[in-house]
Amino acid sequence: MRTYSVSVSEIERDWFIVDAEDLILGRMSTEVARILRGKHKPTFTPHLDTGDHVIIVNASKVVLTADKLNTKMVYRHSGYPGGLKQETYGNLLSRKPEDAIRKTISGMLPKNRLGAQMLTKLKVYAGAEHPHDAQRPKPLPIDHARASARSSRGTKS
Repeated sequence: MRTYSVSVSEIERDWFIVDAEDLILGRMSTEVARILRGKHKPTFTPHLDTGDHVIIVNASKVVLTADKLNTKMVYRHSGYPGGLKQETYGNLLSRKPEDAIRKTISGMLPKNRLGAQMLTKLKVYAGAEHPHDAQRPKPLPIDHARASARSSRGTKS
C-alpha cells in the first residue's frame, strides 16, 4: 500500500471567522494556528501549506488571564546595539490589538518560509466589521475558551 500525499492542485481552502470577544488569547491562538497550519484536515502534509483562511474580529476585546496584562512582556529588536524595545501586553493590546494577536499566533507557526506563507492567511480586525463577506466565512467554534474566560480573573482590554 502506498502512502498518499496531497499535491498543491488538490488543496481546497475554506474561510473561517472567529469572534474574539471574551476569548482567552492563548487558547484562541492555538486553535487558529491549528486551522492555519491545516492540522484539522485528513490531507495534512507537513511540508505543504494545506491550511484555511481565518478572520478574527473584535480583537480589542480579547482576554488575558491572571495578571498577564501587566506582567507579560512583548519584545522586539531593531538589530542595532541597544535596540531592544519592550512593552506589556496590556499596552500593546490597547495600542494595536491586531499586532498582539498576530504576534501570538505567529509564535505558534513554523519559523520558516512556510510559516510566513501560513500567516498571510490570517486577517485580524479590532472591530466587528471585516471586508471578507464575499468569501462567506463559516464560524469557528471555540467554546472551551469562552467558558473559561468568563470565570477567570482576567479583565477585558
